[in-house]
Amino acid sequence: MYKPAKTSNESKFVEEKRREQQLMHDVLLSLENLIYREEITVKLILDYLYDVGSINLINQRFHSRTLNRTLKLISKTSKPIFKILAWRWFKKNCPELITDWLHSKVVFKSTEKPKTAPTQLVLENPDTSFNSLAKTQYQIQEVKHLRSQVKLLTGILAGVVTLFGGSFLWFGYSLERSNLQMQRIEELQTQVKTLEANVNQR
Repeated sequence: MYKPAKTSNESKFVEEKRREQQLMHDVLLSLENLIYREEITVKLILDYLYDVGSINLINQRFHSRTLNRTLKLISKTSKPIFKILAWRWFKKNCPELITDWLHSKVVFKSTEKPKTAPTQLVLENPDTSFNSLAKTQYQIQEVKHLRSQVKLLTGILAGVVTLFGGSFLWFGYSLERSNLQMQRIEELQTQVKTLEANVNQR
């Protein structure tokens, strides 16, 4: 009589967990939908965060006035590239991160004391305790977060280098073109002068 009750409890638990996963998946889809519908708002928020973050980072890391001003100017010119990269990163990662965070807020850990067997396991092997698991998960999330930030900053740096490289190339091309136009104008002026001189001689 006891076994069927236990089996039914386990099946209920499995069913509830399955439903929980399905609901959290629906939350993820809803967040993705919300982000796509509110693209302009999200981009504005990212824009504001970039302004605040870049100024604070430059002020914190670079105290030289000239370098500080130069980097702030560079950060303004690299903003469009950041917006593109940040929007891509946000679309890809944020719905899942927000869903995980929301899920952590609605999963209530039981305050009951664990049974004897898990307690003995914890005492025998402290690395398997809930705290160490939570700490490990937190560290993994931190590493992932730092990696994504490094990727983002690398992308921004590449964008800045590309932007400045392109600007210098365009500037050089514009100078060359203006020099050619000046030479052409000078040639036309000399031709006009020779034509005037020929007309005057006649």
